[in-house]
Amino acid sequence: MLAQIMPGTEEYLMKNLTSAYLGTDPTADSLHIGHLCGIMMLRHFQRCGHKPYLLVGGATGMIGDPSGKSQERNLLDSDTLYHNQEAIKKQVSKFLDFDGTEPNKAEMVNNYDWMKDYKFLDFVRDIGKHITVNYMMAKESVQQRLNGVARDGLSFTEFTYQLLQGYDFLYLYEHKGVRMQMGGNDQWGNMTTGTELIRRTLGNDNEAFCLTCPLITKADGKKFGKTESGNVWLDRNRTTPYAFYQFWLNVTDADAERYIKIFTDLDKDTIEGLIEEHKQDPGRRVLQHRLADEVTTLVHSKEDLDMAIAASNILFGKATKDQLAKLDEATLNDVFKDVPHYDLPKDQLGQPAVEVFCREGWQIFPSKSEMRKLVKGNGVSLNKEKVTAFDRPVTADDLIDGKYLLVQRGKKNYYLITVK
Repeated sequence: MLAQIMPGTEEYLMKNLTSAYLGTDPTADSLHIGHLCGIMMLRHFQRCGHKPYLLVGGATGMIGDPSGKSQERNLLDSDTLYHNQEAIKKQVSKFLDFDGTEPNKAEMVNNYDWMKDYKFLDFVRDIGKHITVNYMMAKESVQQRLNGVARDGLSFTEFTYQLLQGYDFLYLYEHKGVRMQMGGNDQWGNMTTGTELIRRTLGNDNEAFCLTCPLITKADGKKFGKTESGNVWLDRNRTTPYAFYQFWLNVTDADAERYIKIFTDLDKDTIEGLIEEHKQDPGRRVLQHRLADEVTTLVHSKEDLDMAIAASNILFGKATKDQLAKLDEATLNDVFKDVPHYDLPKDQLGQPAVEVFCREGWQIFPSKSEMRKLVKGNGVSLNKEKVTAFDRPVTADDLIDGKYLLVQRGKKNYYLITVK
């Protein structure tokens, strides 16, 4: 989990209860799994007896960090900012202890609190004079933007970002006793600007440290945490626990071997045992199953994990009507998102099954006679229960969530009907 670390950091951590912070962007009311590596770093840090700070970038989040970003961000109003901040704190509370009585309990801070009243002229006089343009220009994130690698050009607003981030470190150093900054490896340039600002402002004998984690990628080099439908979020309303579980379950063997070391609390011996077990029989996907179990429980809950496994069994194994009925609507749609969907007018309910399911343009059964044959051979199910008579009426009592019918032909062919 380590990419870069400043000389002397390890020795300092061994001797002192150290406070460190990690910054996160509050432009949404949820983090996504791309944030998880940094959050896990803070989790390890607190468990080793040190004090973690989560900094919500209410001020810097309004500007945009040039490191690998493609566009500037929109200004957030204070109500939205507060809502996002509280939602993020609730998510991170599953990883860090904010409420304990120990001296190393976690704290959340927002740089908007100390930036909102800082006048521009005061900032350039107090802070700007300490860092040269030459120093700022040498940073890789700036160079990439100026050379058109990351995007066309670099606005003055974005250019000031590393000064603002550097000032965060200086402020927390002076007011909270924070001695270290953590972050992804693309932040190294901004982070070292902070240590330089502390040294130049407060004197050479003031020690400050930086530590970064690698940027997580997939084994094929593609961006981690993205699916065809976008980010994998920690918020269940944006990504259901079922879809979250499926993401981890479907990673490659090479990725599972890396991710289980980064995103779980499992110890080294357990992980090495799982890797060895996986190599004996890769088809069982031991690593992926344990990874998905651990991360889903950590981010959501054991109950959500059980529901995600039950939902997976509906499509890939045996399941009952009761299990199907327990799924919430979002999960039901996630489970069956890749099966054919059809709409049925509500006034068509009450008709025999053979009339309801053998409609023009629908591809569930080739013909009514084929459906009759399949029913006789126990090859048709409605809502995971065998249809024993082809002319049994389909009524409102059959609807799941008051609007869905799940038809199954044979073992693997599913069709979801929405009654409107």
